[in-house]
Amino acid sequence: QGSQKRSNSTPETPRPKRALSSRSPYGLFSPGSISPSVTPSQKYSSRGGRGEVVASFGPVQGPAWSGRGGCAVKLFGCPKENLTKPYKFMFQRALDVREALAGRVEELGEVLQRHHGLDGFTSVALPAQEPVTVLGQISCDGNGKLNAKSVLLVGDREHSGGAQVPLDLSELPEYSLFPGQVVALEGTNSTGGRMVVSKLYEV
Repeated sequence: QGSQKRSNSTPETPRPKRALSSRSPYGLFSPGSISPSVTPSQKYSSRGGRGEVVASFGPVQGPAWSGRGGCAVKLFGCPKENLTKPYKFMFQRALDVREALAGRVEELGEVLQRHHGLDGFTSVALPAQEPVTVLGQISCDGNGKLNAKSVLLVGDREHSGGAQVPLDLSELPEYSLFPGQVVALEGTNSTGGRMVVSKLYEV
């Protein structure tokens, strides 16, 4: 009996994959096995009957909507800020979006300063042994969920140049934050690498 050579698998001659066993649990609980029997999907270019209902559950009746009286739409605010021509949503340039967000942070910073009687804001990147007040947006240090150990403050453009610093919220009795929230914080940043927050000023 001669020894059998193993077949080499290359991109040009790939090794055939094993067929899934008919007793595989994936086949028993696949979406096709528990979904209602409908016409299998065809290629997008050859499809027909757009909007046709192929499966329904329970009584389905179209709601009848009717209005009474007339209504008129009136634009409020500065005429330059109102949309008076067709507008393509999500077609803004990145620089325009950044300018709008930076302007909004500055506006809310002025509101916070007047409402809470704050003297002024400093940079989040400068080390501070004494308590200082900074302005910025709440952010997360990764793609995960925001928690007490992943909170960052992205400083405003005017005072911090967009620098960011991790926050230590252990000294706050309570707080409720979300990514993108504009806040003013008071705390110490002895090393320049982490700010220990003692007060939180919200809009």
